[in-house]
Amino acid sequence: MNWLCPITMVVCALVMSTSVAISNDTAAELSIGGLQFTHAANVAMESEELKISLERVNVRYQFTSTSSKPVTLTVAFPLPDIDLSEGESIAFPSNDPVNFVDFETKIDGSPIKFNIEQRAFVGDKDVTPLLSELKIPSLPLGAQQFRSQDLPEAARGRMVSEGLLMPAGRNERGRPLYGPAWVVRTSVFREQTFPVGIPVFVEHAYRPSVGGSSDTILRKGIRQNKAMANEVERYRREYCVTDEFLQKLDKIAGVGPANNAMIQERRISYVLKTGANWAGPIKSFRLLIDRGGNDRLVSYCAGKLNPSPTTSLDVSAANFMPDRDIKLLFVGRF
Repeated sequence: MNWLCPITMVVCALVMSTSVAISNDTAAELSIGGLQFTHAANVAMESEELKISLERVNVRYQFTSTSSKPVTLTVAFPLPDIDLSEGESIAFPSNDPVNFVDFETKIDGSPIKFNIEQRAFVGDKDVTPLLSELKIPSLPLGAQQFRSQDLPEAARGRMVSEGLLMPAGRNERGRPLYGPAWVVRTSVFREQTFPVGIPVFVEHAYRPSVGGSSDTILRKGIRQNKAMANEVERYRREYCVTDEFLQKLDKIAGVGPANNAMIQERRISYVLKTGANWAGPIKSFRLLIDRGGNDRLVSYCAGKLNPSPTTSLDVSAANFMPDRDIKLLFVGRF
């Protein structure tokens, strides 16, 4: 996992009244999901199988055309917007500044090429040409990171006046520092033809953006602090954390204030609602979650999904119309 610094995203500061800060190394996850485009009235999603682990997300779709003639669509896989003006750290799966999740795709079992478009914006203004002119990458990740103080004064001044740089304090000599202030928008897309009467199988794989913290506010020694009540309630709401989950966590983590069991948390967000863009519901949907170890717990909001008889990590639904995205919380030892 790679951290982008000084580029930052919003990270919630979890500071207890006992002065124990558990988020100084917290990373924010990016919400990534599946296919997206305008409503396709003539293409139905017969099935979707989604497998999520901390290392990999794999999705396999089966589509059929409901038209009397082939249907060709522009199919997009949007990567999350990166707002360079927010926060302090963000979890990037890859150092590739364009395909920063190592996205791969196959059609009917064969790898295919795809296009990637990446643009930079300040508000509604496309500033990609200006960045290109100044030889600054839209997403300064990995080896392409830059320091604003190293820019020529004229270039730095121009970026400040155009809103691409924002004040970020001063250095030890009292000189002003600046950080990037634009939004990066990236989309993977391709043309796809759906023939009449022949199913099309589409497979996607990528490395998820995994948010993490070296502790978790759900430990009993932290969650009982009144100052954390609102944040604990947010976790309960966003991840459907139950009393049973907390009881299991207490057995693993203990009940004292110190994190002697070395419990941590990881978070993955998956945009599922784009599956509602097809003709009708997903006829057969299945979600499999790999927690990656017996000393880990997973909590998420299953909604309309039905667990298998043996585990809540294997859920499915027939005629499924996604009405929410998936946010997964992993708690345990990593």
